[in-house]
Amino acid sequence: MKVVGKQRNSKMCFICGMDNPVGMKAQFYNMEDGSVMTIFRYEEEHQSFPQRVHGGLAATMLDELGLRALWAREGESVLGVTMSMAVKYRKPVPYQEELVGKGILVKSTSKFATMRTEIYDWKGILLVSADLRYIKLDAEQIAGDVDAHEEMCYLIEDEVREIILEL
Repeated sequence: MKVVGKQRNSKMCFICGMDNPVGMKAQFYNMEDGSVMTIFRYEEEHQSFPQRVHGGLAATMLDELGLRALWAREGESVLGVTMSMAVKYRKPVPYQEELVGKGILVKSTSKFATMRTEIYDWKGILLVSADLRYIKLDAEQIAGDVDAHEEMCYLIEDEVREIILEL
């Protein structure tokens, strides 16, 4: 599937923060079908048990993909926070292996948004998924005097033009 745009990265977010020394520094791509995708990897430090990623860290990526899916359709000026998230763990999520995350906006109103997010291996096997519900809020309602535009300050160009995943 073709990449049609790239989303910004933040300074300190665990998932996308470029200045976070323990963060994952994941990049997010707007796709031609209106979804968002990321290619990322967990490391050994992210395990709960040998050979598998901690379920909470898999859920953290799914949560990030929720907001990114909203941005893919409505733009980065739309902000929100998670109200609910139902996660379904299907297979162990491996570390030290490239994975693909995908999120898509299912429904959006002026106040709420519903997203579906998933993490796959490169064979197209669905490892974990979530259905999320966000409430849309202004930046001031989320974090007081934080300038969201200053925090989301990195737009990192790369050569990713297509993400092909056999589903």
